[in-house]
Amino acid sequence: MKKVIITGTSRGIGFELAKIFAKKGHQVLALSRNQKPLNDLSIENITTISIDLSDSDDLYKVQTYLNNEWKEIDILIHNAGFLVNKPFTELTKEDFQKVYDVNVFGVTQLTQLAIPFLTKKSHVVTISSMGGIQGSLKFPGLAAYSSAKGAVITLSELLAEEYKEQGIAFNVLAIGAVQTEMLEEAFPGYKAPLSATEMADYIYNFALTGSQYYNGKVLQVSSSTP
Repeated sequence: MKKVIITGTSRGIGFELAKIFAKKGHQVLALSRNQKPLNDLSIENITTISIDLSDSDDLYKVQTYLNNEWKEIDILIHNAGFLVNKPFTELTKEDFQKVYDVNVFGVTQLTQLAIPFLTKKSHVVTISSMGGIQGSLKFPGLAAYSSAKGAVITLSELLAEEYKEQGIAFNVLAIGAVQTEMLEEAFPGYKAPLSATEMADYIYNFALTGSQYYNGKVLQVSSSTP
């Protein structure tokens, strides 16, 4: 049984991931602003905490829980994301700030809080995007989002090197289009080749076994463009 933290669990991939881990017998700490979707299911092994990743003070709820309950973390999955789709010249500093607060700074601070609880063989998985991959096809309107997803790729590579002596693995899954609410909001009418459940199943298996084969790596998980 693993102790697993997942962010962005109110819908989409994170919601499905929390269900899969819990139903397989693992303990899940589910972090999102909206606890209701998971709480309504009353699934054993899932603890929800209402967290706004853009609020630094909010994240200390996680530290308190870990100190009082778990003491250690086996898997941390940075899944939460925030997307703004606007022409570059219309993007404001506030737009960039909101996107980076969730996609970069939230990932950074939560990882910092988690480090004392991560042990040898712990696995930190960051869900990035194909848009953050150098040389990949880019899409107009996603300057803030894709640049943020590129930033966490580099961050993960650096952390893998910094914590390799402790035996903590850091890897990134740069995923392509998945049929989620966030995709529909950003690109109305677009139909992705994979469902949230299908991608969650892949991430579940990678989070459990990927650290045996990879550390500091970025895996491109996409069957199409985007």
